[in-house]
Amino acid sequence: MGKKSDLSNFEHGMVVGARPAGLSISQSAQLQGFSRTTISRVYKEWYEKGKTSSMRQSCGRKCLVDARGQRRMSRLIQADRRATLTEITTRYNRGMQQSICEATTCTTLRRMGYNSRRPHRVPLISTTNRKKRLQFARAHQNWTVEDWKNVAWSDESRFLLRHSDGRVRIWRKQNEDMDPSCLVTTMQAGGGGVMVWGMFSWHTLGPLVPIGHRLNATAYLSILPFHHIPKMLYWVEIW
Repeated sequence: MGKKSDLSNFEHGMVVGARPAGLSISQSAQLQGFSRTTISRVYKEWYEKGKTSSMRQSCGRKCLVDARGQRRMSRLIQADRRATLTEITTRYNRGMQQSICEATTCTTLRRMGYNSRRPHRVPLISTTNRKKRLQFARAHQNWTVEDWKNVAWSDESRFLLRHSDGRVRIWRKQNEDMDPSCLVTTMQAGGGGVMVWGMFSWHTLGPLVPIGHRLNATAYLSILPFHHIPKMLYWVEIW
């Protein structure tokens, strides 16, 4: 059985070029894998009408959002990552001669590489602390694993007894997961809950210490002699 009759431009050219080369319709069909009917039709269209391509690229419905429209839609996404399909479609149609529906908006966004995803949740960090963290990373970028084994990390966190999830979704591309506009910052909230302090290192986990008050510098220094330093001395003796 021969191939389907919907030929690409390259296949169309192969059929047209085979006949002037002296091949019969049967020989062309056997060599190229198409049916005799397809070979005969293509060659007839070329001989009578001068048709040299399949014109397949002109088939199908015309895209309603062209390159300019995609740039417009991209600006809308950049301005509001959390916008819904309805909001994006409404904003896009403002001032446009030809409006589109939400299904077209969704199709266009996926064609552009955008998908609706849950944003990463990251702590709210001030500009000053961002600079300090970058300086720390640069100063220790050449540390080895053995160097990091001698470091203990500690932090405190508040666990709320009642908390609203506040789920949101954003539009982003695959490589934009850590873009600042694609993140949701979190803050330590007040209200009912419990605050604890903990630590860990390469070797083991430290204790989880309940804190009944705000953890300032004085309170932090009072924890170290009882929970942090003994653990560090114990690790040094073992390792």
